[in-house]
Amino acid sequence: MRSLAFNVAYWALSIVYGLAAAFAALAPGRGATSWIIRRYVKRMVQAMRLLAGIRIQTRGMDRLPAGAFIIASKHQSWGDGFATYDQFEDLAFVTGDHLEKFPLLGTVLRKLGAIVVNNCGGRDAREALQQRAADAHAAGRRILIYPEGNLAKVGEKFRYRSGVWHMYRDFDMPVVPLATNLGLFWPQEAFEKHPGLATLEFLAPIPTGLPKEEFLARLEAAVEDKTAELIAEATGQPVTPAIQVPTPDEVARAAKA
Repeated sequence: MRSLAFNVAYWALSIVYGLAAAFAALAPGRGATSWIIRRYVKRMVQAMRLLAGIRIQTRGMDRLPAGAFIIASKHQSWGDGFATYDQFEDLAFVTGDHLEKFPLLGTVLRKLGAIVVNNCGGRDAREALQQRAADAHAAGRRILIYPEGNLAKVGEKFRYRSGVWHMYRDFDMPVVPLATNLGLFWPQEAFEKHPGLATLEFLAPIPTGLPKEEFLARLEAAVEDKTAELIAEATGQPVTPAIQVPTPDEVARAAKA
């Protein structure tokens, strides 16, 4: 019943606030749209707690640097975005263009200043990421990115893509790794939810100036190691490193080869 109640609330909130945000997007500026989306996120986190029984605790906020920075997060759950967005007043985020398939959502994303890139990656996606991230950086906004580019199952990981490094290098911004175990309670996009205490933990910022390979290795180690610890903490099981799996795109390319 918990899962059914939450999913009904999820779609009701999404439709009502989505329509309101689309209407607000007609107004100049992004203030009205941003205000509505912040209310939507707060109501969704509240529904997670009251209906699904999923409570969110946050650690490491005291580690966040002053000014603009990039948050590079583990992505196990559709709820990750809600839980993270709820921690900030103004957060730009990188998302795949799959969200634009929903009616009116593309307009809302553009008004919010979201950084929408092609899910297939490649040069065009990197250029779009650079251009749109530059706008967010110029405005002094914090930027959320999921460097794996895919929703991972608990205990699995994908190859970390280089887009986050390009932003890190181009804008000379520190990167804050973010670990989470929310996937234990809201797995990927699953209907079934599991009550419990989920944790988001912001880790020590990675300073600017590192070369690509060193940066990506350091980021992946920080996010994956702490995520494994958070999963072990919640389940009472030993810490188990995540297993790397190919992305759907990599599987498709291998099948054509």
